[in-house]
Amino acid sequence: MWVRLSLGMVLALAGTSNAWARKMKLVESLPAAEAYVDGRNAQYTVRFDGPVDHEHAHLWIVHNGHVVGQLPVLKDSAPDVLFASAPQLANGQYQLHWSVGSAPDGEETTGSLKFTVKP
Repeated sequence: MWVRLSLGMVLALAGTSNAWARKMKLVESLPAAEAYVDGRNAQYTVRFDGPVDHEHAHLWIVHNGHVVGQLPVLKDSAPDVLFASAPQLANGQYQLHWSVGSAPDGEETTGSLKFTVKP
């Protein structure tokens, strides 16, 4: 009976392979959430509390509900960082969005932050 129970437990866990997966948490970003930046700031950094899958990560900027830039993620940045640079932005309010999987288990984390470009 113990063998059947163990086999049943293994099969149950196999069906939930991401049972121990966890969403990564944002540690810091540049620009910071709700920050005011000048238009010359063209570098974006999002740091998480664990290693990320750079190959499948995405960063993009939205202005007035429209995507104004897909940012190419630097593949060889620090293991827990998404880094990208982009052309300068005009004055206004923007959102930086991300979609990234954790390197150990692929659990996807998405998020965004608002920032404002001013002269």
